[in-house]
Amino acid sequence: MSDRELRVSKIRNGTVIDHVTGGQALNVLSILGIDGSEGLGVSVVLNVPSDRLGLKDVVKVEDRELSQSEVDVISLIAPEATINIIREFDVVEKNRVDRPETVIGLLSCPNRNCITNANEPVETKFDVVDEGVRCTYCGTIIREELATHIDPE
Repeated sequence: MSDRELRVSKIRNGTVIDHVTGGQALNVLSILGIDGSEGLGVSVVLNVPSDRLGLKDVVKVEDRELSQSEVDVISLIAPEATINIIREFDVVEKNRVDRPETVIGLLSCPNRNCITNANEPVETKFDVVDEGVRCTYCGTIIREELATHIDPE
């Protein structure tokens, strides 16, 4: 086995998120709401060599397939990621993430004065821009730490 090969066991069923921007795997877990208490088997590989990215992370989550909304948020912090669906140890689906134009109902606005934080029946909506995401209602831009603004509901 060469130095560039990964020594992480295959999973029977679940999702492998590959080509995650180096250092972002823990944020991916946060986006997915995975903290270890849910009992899922999770493997995380941090900062391994990648021809495409220089350094990449890999996240394997057993017995869980991601929703499109989860993939959309992951695309914001890992725009080169690939999502591999595994069933009976085989890759049955492989997709590159695609950054959406808007993200609805997944992030919370950090602006306490935003209408989305005023107990109004308004769902959050963010426009995806080059520098991050911008709240459609108040214009607040989230540049970094997107994972800390995931709406837990």
